[in-house]
Amino acid sequence: MSAEGLGSAPAFRVSDLIRHGAEPPPVALFTRWPSYPWLIVGVTCIGAFMGQVDASIVQLALPTLGHVFDCTLESVSWVALAYLLGVAAFLPIFGQLCQMFGRKLLYIIGFVVFTGASALCGFAPDLATLIAFRFLQGFGGAMLGANSMALVVTSTDKSLRARALGVYAAAQAVGISAGPVIGGLLLGTWGWPWVFWINVPFGLLAVVFGWLVLPITPQQNRNQTFDWRGGFLLAPALAFAVLALNQVSAWGPTSPAVLGSVGAAIVLIFLFLRQEHGARSPLIDLALLDEPAFLTGSLACALSYAMLYGMFFLASFALVRGYEENAIAAGLKLAIIPISLGVVAPFAGGLADRMGTRLLSVAGMAICFVALLVLTAIVMQPVANLWIGALGLAAFGAGLGLFIAPNNHATINSAPSNLSGVAGSLLNLTRILGTVAGVASASAVLSWRLQVARGSPERRLAAFAPHHFVEAVAGGLIMLAVFAAIAGALSWTRKPAA
Repeated sequence: MSAEGLGSAPAFRVSDLIRHGAEPPPVALFTRWPSYPWLIVGVTCIGAFMGQVDASIVQLALPTLGHVFDCTLESVSWVALAYLLGVAAFLPIFGQLCQMFGRKLLYIIGFVVFTGASALCGFAPDLATLIAFRFLQGFGGAMLGANSMALVVTSTDKSLRARALGVYAAAQAVGISAGPVIGGLLLGTWGWPWVFWINVPFGLLAVVFGWLVLPITPQQNRNQTFDWRGGFLLAPALAFAVLALNQVSAWGPTSPAVLGSVGAAIVLIFLFLRQEHGARSPLIDLALLDEPAFLTGSLACALSYAMLYGMFFLASFALVRGYEENAIAAGLKLAIIPISLGVVAPFAGGLADRMGTRLLSVAGMAICFVALLVLTAIVMQPVANLWIGALGLAAFGAGLGLFIAPNNHATINSAPSNLSGVAGSLLNLTRILGTVAGVASASAVLSWRLQVARGSPERRLAAFAPHHFVEAVAGGLIMLAVFAAIAGALSWTRKPAA
């Protein structure tokens, strides 16, 4: 255990929390345990598990929610997008605030907000209310994402840090793998509200353990200035960009609404970039993007997560609405992707040492590309072979498993050593932005192809037959194959580390 956060803590009173935002010290009994660092890791793993479960579980619920609320595809996709937008817009903001005011308190508040919003989601009477609560859930998720990894790093010494980060990564992998399975079971037995209510007991447990276990944040930098202009510009810039991408098939590419959203996004992004370049304490340090290897690696990272969550989105509609499988069977098949990814990823590091990161990254994207072409051919057959489809999903996950860890490692290593922490934060934000882009683009293409398949402008999900969904998913898979080709090309052009 590092010396940070330990030692004799002053007496804590609730009035200190209310007046000054003081952090409560951990229970002294826990800090004396030899296993205390692992208690801290355990608390952060709850957040890692919950975040990944929520990200994957909702994808499977979208077809059910579309039926329950009798809405269009573009509308129901906002249930996923609102959460992701909340995380992406506020992650840099809370990343800076926690450096100024401490990590423990914001982490606990994040659990409170995330858990409360999860409970409210299950009670939502209509789609608009559900989307609003999902954005609030993302707001809380941003607090968790901004602090969880840093808490692991600052609370463990070098002898334990690699193992602790491995346990943390395992919690994320288990979460993303369990999400579709848990979602299928909940949807098939207790109904869609439990997709959100399942977070509540874990969240309450994390709040209690976080209060009792997490150490006080050392060396809070209260003299740092907050980049409020950057924070004010980031959220609407992302919102307008995603709005244009998600709604383009519904409104039309030349409609005033789409053109206006694109124009607003361009202006706000330009102003945000100018602000970050000139700010004394920017939300996002953009100097790293001047390094070509880091820029190409970050773009490839974004594309890989766009492929992963775009596939979750497309496969959910293909299985539930296209092939009319029950939620439990669909969840088990959807889980093939993250399980395959999780099995292959631990071996990718050793393979990268022997083959080289560039070659392995290109090979991973090549496998994804072939798997996507195979899946496209399968769904275009009159009678699809779902067993071969399952193998295609496994190959897709394996390709991502070969790609993601080596690419991310090489991308961070391309940054100057004094900016490695900033590089990790920026790559994490890139991952989330890629997830947003993947869901929005998959929704746009699926909506467009549904209208083409039906031959009418009708957009309500209830109006489409199962074969319409199967035909439409093929177009989305081709889009993901294009993403794989671009990511592979970016990896090939990246210069090996010196």
